[in-house]
Amino acid sequence: MNARAALRLAAIAAAAFAAAVAAIGLWPGPDRPKTEEAVALVGGAFALVDQDGRRRTDAEFRGKHMLVFFGFTQCPDFCPTALYTITQALEKLGPKAERLAPIFVSVDPERDTPAQLKNYAQNFDKRIVMLTGSAAEIAAVARAYRVYYAKRPLEKPGEYTMDHSAYIYLLDGDGKYLTHFRHAVPADELAKALERRL
Repeated sequence: MNARAALRLAAIAAAAFAAAVAAIGLWPGPDRPKTEEAVALVGGAFALVDQDGRRRTDAEFRGKHMLVFFGFTQCPDFCPTALYTITQALEKLGPKAERLAPIFVSVDPERDTPAQLKNYAQNFDKRIVMLTGSAAEIAAVARAYRVYYAKRPLEKPGEYTMDHSAYIYLLDGDGKYLTHFRHAVPADELAKALERRL
């Protein structure tokens, strides 16, 4: 291979590498500004029931940033971790936390009745709104937020657990998606990220 051909191949390789780096840089990640296409993909209207048996809709949270997590009350790890982290972050935010509407949506409507949610809510910050609904209602809101969940049978007949994605979603005061966080984000990191958005 002559020197000119080698230089040409090197230039092509460099261009390909630069394009790959640029593509990775544009790929949405947690707490990174999203493109309009990404914004349109997450979030939407809902009408569910809270832990006190009251009908709640997304519209009543307008003007506040919504912090939304999907899970279930018998979840052994992801859910209590995320909800405890949200509880700590709300405490760290102080008065600014009043600009947030923290929301937990159950993906297990069969077992997570309002009474069950009310009992579960006692373990976390009282400002967290616990929501459930019919199987169809939960499927609709999960689809709007691009949340995966599925019932997985256990060895004992009749018993099951729920597999589900575990992200904490942040939406602005108009209900538009801003960013998301992993369920195990440190409370300090979450609080600082929220403070920048409020």
